[in-house]
Amino acid sequence: MADLETRELRYFVAVAEELHFGRAATRLGIAQPPLSRAIRQLEQRLGVRLLDRDRRGVALTEAGTVLLREARTALDAVEAAALRTRRAADPGRPLVLATKAGASHELLRRLLGTLADDPETAPVEVLLCEVGEQAHLLRSGRADVALMHRPVDDLVGFDSEDLHVEGQVAIVPAGHRLAASDRLTMADVRDVPDLPMARWPLLDGTYPDGPGPEVHTQSQLAQLVALGRTLLVIPASSRAWQWPEHVAVPVTDAPDITTVIAWPRTAASTRIASVVASAARLRDAAPE
Repeated sequence: MADLETRELRYFVAVAEELHFGRAATRLGIAQPPLSRAIRQLEQRLGVRLLDRDRRGVALTEAGTVLLREARTALDAVEAAALRTRRAADPGRPLVLATKAGASHELLRRLLGTLADDPETAPVEVLLCEVGEQAHLLRSGRADVALMHRPVDDLVGFDSEDLHVEGQVAIVPAGHRLAASDRLTMADVRDVPDLPMARWPLLDGTYPDGPGPEVHTQSQLAQLVALGRTLLVIPASSRAWQWPEHVAVPVTDAPDITTVIAWPRTAASTRIASVVASAARLRDAAPE
């Protein structure tokens, strides 16, 4: 069985993400020749071709795509082991809760208030992030728990507790004809020639096909909507970041979104259990 080293996994991930040996070498702070040798040696030890190389550039093979996914997970686990070990030596440290900026705002506010009033619960530090980043923060150990959304977020490998189910709204420019609607359907918003839907990166970092702009931050998206360049469909509670130039319209047939509190299965602790229990009590006490 081939033993894989974290160093060579980092090398491979850099090349696989950059798809260019020169850029990957610069990113890693090493010369290109030893990087190329390391990747060739990795392929020889595994007995597979990870990259197709030709005059046009570098592309991942099917085996390389698998190793990229597994290597990211492995490197996250190594980083998490170091972080959690260091934090275990400081029992008074805050518990880190990751959440997408602007999402589930009212739920988060109530949860933080409940935790602050409970002397038995560890202090909580909120780590705001962009769309889809909670999974990486949990896997790398930078966060202990996270507010996430099913079915849009990556919950593989996490335990979770459902907290809230809600519908979705379309955020459209205030001056667009769709803003005058009382309700919309997915068909109404999916193919609007003058207002294409924004495209978020997929789990592998690529973007889905479509005419809409590629976005990766909330602020970028908010400004594009205000400028009349795009629209998006989001959970109704995420309207907390809505600008005056935006209008939110219910989308009647959009799939419901379930907000959950999630944590790594391998990192369960009494501190995490206490926060999850407080969140569940808050859910059960909410009015129907």
